[in-house]
Amino acid sequence: MTIALTGPVSAFFEAERTQDLEALARCFSERATVRDEGRTIEGPEAIKRWMKEAKAKYQHSAEPLAVSNRGGLTVVTARVAGKFPNSPLELQHVFAVEGGKIVSLEIQ
Repeated sequence: MTIALTGPVSAFFEAERTQDLEALARCFSERATVRDEGRTIEGPEAIKRWMKEAKAKYQHSAEPLAVSNRGGLTVVTARVAGKFPNSPLELQHVFAVEGGKIVSLEIQ
C-alpha cells in the first residue's frame, strides 16, 4: 500500500530505505533529537551513527502503512522488519517538523 508522505518525513523514509546516511542527516535540523530504544540521540551526525548502527545490528526495513496528524505532529505507522524478536512490528514514528526539517523523531 502506498501512502502520501511529504517533505522531510518522505525524505527520511526514502533515505532509510536506500540506506543513504547523508540524505538521512539532511532531513534533520542541527538541534534535532531522535528517541529510540530508551536512548536520545542529538544532532545530525549522531543521528547518522544511530541509523548506521541500527542497520548493522537489525538489518531492518521500514514500510510506511498509515499517516496521521496528532497535535501538530506527523505520526507514521510503519511495518518494521528485520533481525529482532517478534519481527515484523508495527511501530509509530512520531515526527515534529519545523522550517522544512525534522526537529524530533520518537519511535514507539
